[in-house]
Amino acid sequence: MKLKNFFDQKKSHVLIIAEACDNHFGSLAKAKKMIIKAKWAGADVIKFQHHIPDEEMLRKVPKSKNFVNDDLYSFLKKNALKLSDHIKLKNFCDKVGIQYLCTPFSLKAAKELVKFVGVDGFKIGSGEMTDVPTLLEITKFKKPMIISTGMSYTKEIMRTYNNLKNKKVKLAFLHCLSEYPVNYKDLNLGYIPILKKKLNNCIIGFSDHSSDLIYTYAAVALGAKIVERHVTLDKKLAGPDQSVSIDFEELKLMISKVRKIEQSIGINKTVHKDEKIIRKWAFRSLVAIKNIEKNEKFSLDNIWSKRPGLGVPSVNMRKFLGKKSKRSISKDSFIKWKDIKKI
Repeated sequence: MKLKNFFDQKKSHVLIIAEACDNHFGSLAKAKKMIIKAKWAGADVIKFQHHIPDEEMLRKVPKSKNFVNDDLYSFLKKNALKLSDHIKLKNFCDKVGIQYLCTPFSLKAAKELVKFVGVDGFKIGSGEMTDVPTLLEITKFKKPMIISTGMSYTKEIMRTYNNLKNKKVKLAFLHCLSEYPVNYKDLNLGYIPILKKKLNNCIIGFSDHSSDLIYTYAAVALGAKIVERHVTLDKKLAGPDQSVSIDFEELKLMISKVRKIEQSIGINKTVHKDEKIIRKWAFRSLVAIKNIEKNEKFSLDNIWSKRPGLGVPSVNMRKFLGKKSKRSISKDSFIKWKDIKKI
């Protein structure tokens, strides 16, 4: 599904984003293989990252535990895709039939994606969510923005939202926990419906950094309309995102389950066709639990409820109690309205 169509839709389709991150390790061939596999798995979107290291960071930044060997700057210098790679990948996505998406990690990266790649929208990472000056510049491109909210307080999310909401840009915010790997007790998936109430006219989703699939299912059930998952060609490979990545077989399984969940989330309570058949035997009717003589009063000693539901519904029992029977009724026979003797 194209981003424009997704933001304009009125149906319940959940947008599935396969986040390739840097699990291609700078290899164009691996990146293309990830595109093919993402399409095979049923993803709507495959997302890459456009890094220009000297534009986005200083050479020395604090090192988190998901970086075992290289620091972030060195890792990106070795493994980031080139602008020419992004152009080729966008064209390849168009050929394969999957939406290309990219995260710009600097304003210059965003400008290059618009000018040279021709992107249809932007994914904004959690680290850039609070960078309001850059985000305001990106809104000038008038393209949809999907913004992750990991590591952020509610007041920071609201500040970004309030700065962007009047810029005539379609917005989506993703609940996210930026832990590598995730501690499930920190997920707070109940925040998804809270975000839906706080952020008017925004689509709310979930960027899942866990290694399990169950939290994605829970997020969709709670109202997430976008799901982003890190993917890898091989979970045995080393890299900063491996602990939060799933393989494409898992992605395919996840998507098939999400599609079933999204179809099951309705708000109407009615009796469906197949239920009506079961109602006939599952519901209770008024039945004589012993032989009842003519003119004998109906009481709790001689009538009660039993299956099937083909007679007078048992909810009407009190309307019979104390009234006389018009006829003799055998044990285990239905009690009928016409059995009440008129005074």
